Amino acid sequence: MNGSGTRTVTGRRLAALVRERCADPGLARDVEVVSQVLPFKVSGHVIDHLVDWKSAPDDPLYRLLFPHRDMIDPAHFRAVERALGDPVALRGAVAAVRDALNPHPGEQLTRNIPRHDDGDQVEGVQHKYAQTALVFPRHGQTCHAYCSYCFRWAQFVGDPGLRIADDGPRRVTDYLRRHPEVSDVLFTGGDPLVMRTELLEPYVEALLRPGLEHITTVRIGTKALSFHPARLVTDPDAGPLLRLLERLARAGRHVAVMVHVSHPRELEPDLTRLAVSALRSTGAELRSQAPVVRHVNDDPAVWADSWRAQIALGIHPYYLFMERDTGARRYFGLPIQRAYEIHRGATTRLSGLGRTARGPVMSTTEGKVTVDGPTRLPGGEWAFALRFLQARDADLVGRPFHARWDPQAQWWSELAPLADHDRPFFAGAAAGVPVRQGGPR
Repeated sequence: MNGSGTRTVTGRRLAALVRERCADPGLARDVEVVSQVLPFKVSGHVIDHLVDWKSAPDDPLYRLLFPHRDMIDPAHFRAVERALGDPVALRGAVAAVRDALNPHPGEQLTRNIPRHDDGDQVEGVQHKYAQTALVFPRHGQTCHAYCSYCFRWAQFVGDPGLRIADDGPRRVTDYLRRHPEVSDVLFTGGDPLVMRTELLEPYVEALLRPGLEHITTVRIGTKALSFHPARLVTDPDAGPLLRLLERLARAGRHVAVMVHVSHPRELEPDLTRLAVSALRSTGAELRSQAPVVRHVNDDPAVWADSWRAQIALGIHPYYLFMERDTGARRYFGLPIQRAYEIHRGATTRLSGLGRTARGPVMSTTEGKVTVDGPTRLPGGEWAFALRFLQARDADLVGRPFHARWDPQAQWWSELAPLADHDRPFFAGAAAGVPVRQGGPR
């Protein structure tokens, strides 16, 4: 796979793997049906080192990576199941289900993609916040394995109308050269580290050319540490990749590798620990992020164990996200109140160095909103205290505001402003939704 030397399992082979490894034959049927709608792929490292097959389907790593019928609505499951064997009917049923799953949340395709001076879209770039531009290298729009909660699932289903990818580094760097306000470039996907170094190198080298001195930080989003750590250690292309990152750091750029760690077990294999050391040896800084999701990590002790292990390895906890309003959210989503309790419960178990992860955070249409917690106001009313960590409108950043407390709300659009002076912060959210009364217990 792109020269990375990993074996992957997808499609019918995935159902065969589950049938071979799991005692429950119904799980393979789940794979056959749900994988028609959502993308699933697992690496050899996942199969051999991460999943506890004896505990499937209740093993958290199995839940993270393999289909379950509850990931889609029961009516949708039945519609796809009935269409199996009829390609025309299956395409129609799958398209209808995918459309209902909100494939591009946060208006990614309508508001985040910038335009050139001639009005054409800058393909493969998202520029939502002034200082940060996201770049989607076209050869990096896949992963070694797919997290089943991934909010970018639409990148991987083979529909070009849903896919974000650039047409090479030249037009990307032309855009960046005209935008000196951008200090950070994030290579994302997919996973840029599925790319051979010779394909990634032109992007990195372009950022070191004259006219782009304002790019001071280069971020790379990856799950390779968890899903294919050999990429950084024993892969034939590991050395060239590490030298490329080292060259970038020596050129004076801040290199931040944004690693995704959903469960502490991902950090246990010896090869993963060697991969962490290899990355750190280049001068890169490692920061971690992941959403809190049901069935996988909805326990403060799990997060505390994960952050404790990360600190010991030299990884800085960065974000605990809310599961976004897309894909299998019906299966993985948690109420905001519960996510706050998990974040708080985890941080109370750690020293100050382990309390760096901001959260819970919602990546909304207008910006990243952090939940500081439920609070009881002087009049006795309960509310969520909120702040924008980042926003399209920079004037909103860091200013506290309130939403009516709702113990069942799972997303920004389900919250309502508490008072008139809170309404400017809700420009992109639904207002006037029903709100439960009472307070947290």
